[in-house]
Amino acid sequence: MTIESVERIGVVGAGTMGNGIAQVCALNGYEVVMRDIETEFVENGLEAIDDSLERFVSKNRLSEEEAESAKERITGTTDLDDLDDCDLVIEAAVEKMDIKQEIFADLEAITDEDVILATNTSTLSITTIASATDREDRVIGLHFMNPVPIMEGVEVVVGEKTGEETVETAHALAEDLGKTTWESDDKPGFVTNRILMPWINEGIRAYDEGVASKEDVDRGMELGTNVPMGPLTLADHIGLDICLDASETLYEELGDRYKPAYLLKRKVDAGDLGKKTGRGFYEYE
Repeated sequence: MTIESVERIGVVGAGTMGNGIAQVCALNGYEVVMRDIETEFVENGLEAIDDSLERFVSKNRLSEEEAESAKERITGTTDLDDLDDCDLVIEAAVEKMDIKQEIFADLEAITDEDVILATNTSTLSITTIASATDREDRVIGLHFMNPVPIMEGVEVVVGEKTGEETVETAHALAEDLGKTTWESDDKPGFVTNRILMPWINEGIRAYDEGVASKEDVDRGMELGTNVPMGPLTLADHIGLDICLDASETLYEELGDRYKPAYLLKRKVDAGDLGKKTGRGFYEYE
């Protein structure tokens, strides 16, 4: 399969990443079927897309007509079978290996054999996910950055048996969505999270151990290293539960240097997950 044959894209998962991927695909002319397991999740995802498009219109980054056209290209569903005529599918479900493998096995059963199955996983093995299928050459990682409509990068992650044509199509699709790609081998955390998660955890430890206030930890990194967000603010935007899942996966694979900060676990246990719950290290409207 080449990029020229991709017209209809399936997205599994209507959460923050899934609805962002669906929005970007639709804005770039693709028909999109976005699926989640509950009607409420699908509706929340569609509402998030509407809100995001409205913000783009209000900032004159999109016209009303472009926003409406994008909305019309997106269909929400709770039925995985509705993805049966998609030319490519991107999975953006929770970071649990058993769930992803089940989804990929189901997708293989309902899609044509030449359809590429991509995963947005940020830490889990592409090779292991692909092993749940008989088309391992057509399974690849397409790791979008959050927030998807704004961030320019996509990490293309190549599994042990991913075919060269699949790799080329993945790069071409991301570039057609207006993104810039880089490529990673299927090693724990890939490029981004292998480096990012220790940085976030060390920022949390510095705050928890009284090195500086949370504001000064963030301000020091922003002004001292020229990053747009400090580690605590970034963790809130990513979602503290997602940071914890990623850190625990890396800790299991790579050892003590990736052990999650205690305060990160405590915040997740308390249900303070960051911007999406209104409270993380900071409070949000």
